This record gives sequence, structure tokens and C-alpha cells, in this order.
Amino acid sequence: MPLPNSSDDSDDDAGDADGTELDAASEPVETGRRLIAVDHVRLGRWFLVFALVMGLWGGLDAVLLRTTLVTPTLDHWSADVYSSLFTTHGLTMLFLFAVPAIWGFAYATIPSLIRAERTAFPAVAAAAFWLQIPAAILVRAGTIGSALDVAGLDPVAIGWTLYPPMSVASSNPAVDALVAGLLLVAISTSLTAANLVATICRRRTIPWSDVDTFTWTVVTSAAMAVVAFPVLAGSLALLLLERAAGVGLLVGRSGPMVWLNLFWFFAHPLVYILVLPPMGIASHVLPRFAGRRLFGRRSVVYSTFAIGILSFTVWGHHLFMAGMGVGVRAVFMFVTLAVAVPSSAKLCTWLGTLWGGAIQHTAPMTATIAAIAFFIVGGVTGVFLAVAPINVLYNGTYYVVAHFHMMLVGFVAFTLVAGAYYWFPLLTGRWYDPTLAHLHVWLTIVGIIVTFGALFVVGFAELPRRIATYPPAFAPIHQLATVGAYVIAVGQLVFLLNLGRSLWVGERAGDDPWGLADEPSHAREW
Repeated sequence: MPLPNSSDDSDDDAGDADGTELDAASEPVETGRRLIAVDHVRLGRWFLVFALVMGLWGGLDAVLLRTTLVTPTLDHWSADVYSSLFTTHGLTMLFLFAVPAIWGFAYATIPSLIRAERTAFPAVAAAAFWLQIPAAILVRAGTIGSALDVAGLDPVAIGWTLYPPMSVASSNPAVDALVAGLLLVAISTSLTAANLVATICRRRTIPWSDVDTFTWTVVTSAAMAVVAFPVLAGSLALLLLERAAGVGLLVGRSGPMVWLNLFWFFAHPLVYILVLPPMGIASHVLPRFAGRRLFGRRSVVYSTFAIGILSFTVWGHHLFMAGMGVGVRAVFMFVTLAVAVPSSAKLCTWLGTLWGGAIQHTAPMTATIAAIAFFIVGGVTGVFLAVAPINVLYNGTYYVVAHFHMMLVGFVAFTLVAGAYYWFPLLTGRWYDPTLAHLHVWLTIVGIIVTFGALFVVGFAELPRRIATYPPAFAPIHQLATVGAYVIAVGQLVFLLNLGRSLWVGERAGDDPWGLADEPSHAREW
């Protein structure tokens, strides 16, 4: 900061020089201040850019995985390379893409939606974001070390669920780095979730009755994360302790079951932590382009609470094949099926909103409608997996892969695409190219249908998953799935082209880009 002018005119030059020196000295301080104390929209952009980079990296893993499966034998890479791609793809897309993307949209929009000037703890929010970068480096340390030819640092090939004894017995130091990176992710996510809960509960200036559905889903998801991610952190700390000191809790006859229960008690709520905010985005976007208010708004809110509570009671259906008793299996089957009820309530709300509406065929609307269609497919196929006898039949097959990706790619990621296009003018101040946006959306729709439709076919045929080779009879269907994956990849290249073009030469968006000024209670973020 420059010094105040001296009363002696002869000292003016000296004062200016001193001011310049002080400006130079204060630059690192100002830079550090900008990195820690940021406004919520800028923080949201940071999270979204990070998620985009990691999503592209994890997506590249998927393309390489599908390339491996073009032939029934190991013609491209070894089984270890396949397993390492499978490991890093799952962890990257879940923890380093989907979760940060959701937080990015939440930070960018929710303070405005609840009429809060800032988040509850801006410095904590920024610190939580910066933890993501070393976390990503550690999680991908094996891949980075292999690319840089670092001795002893090999890609991690133990599976994204980190099941013992493989995760304990592996001598690869990249496993320790990966676990430490996930521990940082757990800490970062816990801080972010707590900050969002505090922001929505304590800093809103509107009554709860006026809170929009997206905010309701985010506060529920964040509250779930506050409970679930510390469980992940404790489990990862236990795994690190087991690898370092051999305490014996995760090895032996009962050790793997300890990890199974700890991991899935966290991981199944994680699915709903990822699903709920996209449900909120769908409920937020649909009315804008259907020309009517959201049908059954209260049912969306109440069903959100129901899903959040039930999500902590259903982890046992992942253990149906682990020697679970018949009575316990029946209980978990019942509560898992019960989750379908509030999920169906949301579907009825969306269909009721569309019914008789004046639908505008914008890119965010098209993406949202497609996401709802994929949600129906993913939801129905998930109900079958909740039934114990069917679960026993299909648990270890590509059916699970197809169902999971139909929900996570078809619904979660595609709804995030809808949010990206809807809030693009807010985040960038510019318009995107609508032709390229529609091309991106339709290429992705076709790719998802082809890829995961093919995987459902081989899943119904009980082809085992997580294996790099398969009987030659399944080669044509696997090749079709790979073509679909390439189509999805091309679609994302179109998105990147549109993003770069829009940021460079895109038309500037006004204060009311979607023409929502006449309904201020439903467009507060603008």
C-alpha cells in the first residue's frame, strides 16, 4: 500500500519510490489473501475447473479401459495395467470429479439463492479446496511416477474399493500415497460440507419456506457428508496403520469383513451424496424451461430427507455374498427397496412439471430430460439388485457396472452438464454456442445408450466384471461398448471446444440471460 503524500513537496519523489517498493513487497501478501479469502462465485469456479481437469483424466482412464477390452485377450496392455486403470478411474471420477463438481455448483449459486453475502467460513472453504490438489497428486502418484520413471513407484492395481488383503499386502509405496491422498479428500470434503451446512443454516436471510429445492438437496447431501466422510477418514487411517505397523485388524479371518462394513457404510451414502444435488439441479432447471412452477415442491423436500436418512441403513446389500444370514439379508433387502419410494416421488414431480408445460428445447433442458430418462433405467435396474436372490446372481457381473454407470454417468454427470449450461452465463459472463452445446448433449446421449446398453447385455449373460479377458463370444458386444465410449469421448471434446470458443469470443450475457426477471423468487442466483 503506498505511503501517504508528505507535506514537504521535496519528498514527493521519494514518497512515490517508497510507495512502489511497498506495493512490490505487498504483492505476495495480496496474492496469499486472494488464495484464502475468496468470494463464493470464484471459489465455485475453482472447484469446477479442478473437477473438469480430473474428470478428463479419469475419463481418459475409461477410454483406455474400453480399448483394452476391444479384444478378448491382452493385446494392448497387461492385466496389471488394466487393474491400475480400473483403480484410478473409479477413485478419480468419484472423489476428484463428481464431489468437487457438486461443491463447485453449490458454492457458486447457493449464497445468492439464500441471499447470503458470503459463506460461513470463507477461509476454511478456500483451504478445503487447496487440499484437493495435493490429494489428487497423491491419489495419482502411481500413474505419475510410472510416467516419470520414478523407481519403485508403480500404478496401483488393487481396485477402487481397496479391499484387504490386497490393499494391505501390496509393497507398492504408491498405495500408501493413494490412501494418504484419499485421507486428504475426506478431510477436505468434511470441511466443505460443514461450511455449506453452516452457510445455509446460519447465513440465509430468507425463511425456510422460501428455500429452493437445489439448496435443500445440497444441505441434506452436505449433512450426510459430515457424517459419512469421517468414517472414510477413520477407515483410511486404520488402513495406513495396518500397512505401517501390522496391527492385525484388517487381516486374518475377520479382517476383510471389518473393512467391508466400514467401507460400504460410507460408500453407499456416498452414492446418495452424489445423487441428491443433481436431483436438486433437475428440480431447479425443469421449471425454467417448462413454463410452469415445480409440481409437488414439498414432496421433493420431504423425499430428500427420506433418502438422506435411509441411505445410512442400506450398506448391507453389498454384503449379500459375504455369508450374511437369511434374516439379516431380508432386513437389508427391505430397507434398500424402501429407498425406491422417495426416489419415485421425485420422478413423479419431474413428470408432473413437464406435463402440459411449454417446453423450451435448450441445451440444459435437453440434458435434464435425458438425465431423467437415464435415472429411470438406473433406478429400475437398481431395484432388481436390492432383491437378494437376483443380487446373488448378478453381483459380480457387468450388470452392476452398467447399472452403476447409468446412475453416475447417465444421471449425475449428465445433470451436472445441464447445470453447467444453465449457469454458464453466471459463471463466465458469456454465452456458449447453442449448436455445439446440442451436439455435445446428443453425442453423449447416444454414447451412454450404446456403451451401457451393451454392458447390460453382457451383464444379463453373467459375464464377470473387473477382469481384463473374456470369452471370444462376447467380443462384438464389448467392441460396441467401446465404440459408445469413444462417442462419449468425442462429445466431451466438443464441450471443450465450445468452452474455449465461448470464453474467447462468446457473446456477453446480460443480467437476466434466461429471461427470469419476472419470477425473482425462483431466480435469485441471477
